[in-house]
Amino acid sequence: MAKELPKRSEVKEEYTWDVSAMYASKTAWEADLKEVDAIVSDLAKLEGSVMASAEKLLAALELGARAEQKIDLAFNYAERLFDQDQKNTEHQAMSQKMYGVVTDYQSRTAFVVPEILAADKATLAQYFAEKKELELYRGLVDEILRTKEHVLSAEMEKLVAMTGEMAQTPEQVYSIINNADLIYPEIEDENGEKVRLSHGNFVPFEESGDRRVRKDAFEAFYSIYKQFAGTIAGLYNGQVKQQIFYAKARNYASTLEAAVDANNVPVKVYRNLVETVNANMDKMHRYVKLRKKCLGVDELHMYDVYTPMIADAAKKVSYDEAKETVLKALAPLGEDYVATVKEGFENRWIDVYENEGKRSGAYSAGAFGTHPYVLLNYNDTLDNMFTLAHEMGHAMHSWYSNANQPYIYSQYKIFVAEVASTCNEILLMEYLLANTTDKKERAYLLNHYLDSFKGTVYRQTMFAEFEMKSNQMAEEGESLNAENLCKLYYELNQKYFGEDMVSDPQIAYEWARIPHFYYNFYVYQYATSFSAAVAIAHGILEEGAPAVERYKKFLSGGCSMSPVDLLKQVGINMEEPKPIQDALDVFGKVLDEIETLI
Repeated sequence: MAKELPKRSEVKEEYTWDVSAMYASKTAWEADLKEVDAIVSDLAKLEGSVMASAEKLLAALELGARAEQKIDLAFNYAERLFDQDQKNTEHQAMSQKMYGVVTDYQSRTAFVVPEILAADKATLAQYFAEKKELELYRGLVDEILRTKEHVLSAEMEKLVAMTGEMAQTPEQVYSIINNADLIYPEIEDENGEKVRLSHGNFVPFEESGDRRVRKDAFEAFYSIYKQFAGTIAGLYNGQVKQQIFYAKARNYASTLEAAVDANNVPVKVYRNLVETVNANMDKMHRYVKLRKKCLGVDELHMYDVYTPMIADAAKKVSYDEAKETVLKALAPLGEDYVATVKEGFENRWIDVYENEGKRSGAYSAGAFGTHPYVLLNYNDTLDNMFTLAHEMGHAMHSWYSNANQPYIYSQYKIFVAEVASTCNEILLMEYLLANTTDKKERAYLLNHYLDSFKGTVYRQTMFAEFEMKSNQMAEEGESLNAENLCKLYYELNQKYFGEDMVSDPQIAYEWARIPHFYYNFYVYQYATSFSAAVAIAHGILEEGAPAVERYKKFLSGGCSMSPVDLLKQVGINMEEPKPIQDALDVFGKVLDEIETLI
């Protein structure tokens, strides 16, 4: 009989996150939602008079900030409960309710931004001079003014806001299908025991030293996505169509421009990444050729991508061992940083193991006024230890920003979101490399370093190129059906992996299992952030305290300035190709060393 996942009620409490730090009970959560409604009602009374006086402007901004902070907390509570078991119908309902609350807030307060934009600069300047309390909101108002040409009339803003809940449908339905409804086949593991595939165990099976297991898992897993490709293509098409609607409604030239402008990032940063990575495809093909040689196979298949090239050096890493190692690796960031990470380990910030219905993957999330929350599906692998370091990097970024910024500037832009997480990963890698004298183990770690580049720079850029091109297809009137999406994805896979890789037909369906395609041009930021993090981590290790101080200033910045300017504080300009090229040059040097070792 196949080994099944434990039910949520069967998981030890110490390995689950403590949502009571947000609300003691559902009753307390519901009480806060009533308070939100009262605050929003007060704000709605200001419609037509936001710019009537400095006092009215201040009241509108203060009420909006109070409402958003409470909505943020309530939303996080519902989502953490939902993600720990997406089969729980009560938590499903709470999650759905919060999307309704957000849409209601946006529609009832849609007048605020247009009224501010309708005011002349002289009036705004006068109000800021009259009311010193407004100074706190200067950055917020400046950001509103930056997007002036993309803001609609109050009436149209209200109408667009009312579409918000409806627009969430593709992502919500995809999440439920992908995490709860799809039942994956059983395969036989290395010991001949039947095990049901899941999101949590698929990659560990792909890392197996047994090629038969890798092949069986690969073919069985993607058979399900092939079966439901039409349905998932319909959902992805819906996702892209709603992005097109919002881009056109707000006078953007494309969905890409609309997405990056939300973070105050130029389109050229996105295109520069794709172009620079494409110009360095020779290094990726060299990596593939090395992998084929190391594995000693006549043909390298897509199910050979994750297994370590130095197979017999692979080892299990327990969760307790991972925590201990991560704390040592992060020591260069200072005692205060390490102490806070340790607090997170010991005080249930983390939901550790997979259970039935739990959301797949890993993330860090959290609301202002409470500690961050980290979701893992820990499976005792080296990759999982790196995931722990990665997600705690996100958590610490949130912790520093929340501790040093008021709520309205605490949430850092997505563009810089992956810098802190990846910096932690690189510090962990450098720690492990510095503490091994065994050549085989060093080669194994260098293999993992290469895989990080492959997975974070090349693979995420491939995803970014898929997202960019599929959006362009839809904008030009081409159908985003399963056939066209599979064709696009398969051709990109061939380009990125090169002639030494057999692009198996199943890989054409991989797009259907990637939840990030519902995050609106998110994935490119993994690659840009990785490139920035390589420079930051090496600077910390080489320079010490001054570099750490600059880095903590970056972590503490929230969204108090543009993300591009935040990175300039640590000497990195993502408007230029240099950071990406420098990172890919490191990839080339690691290739040189591992070729010499092997």
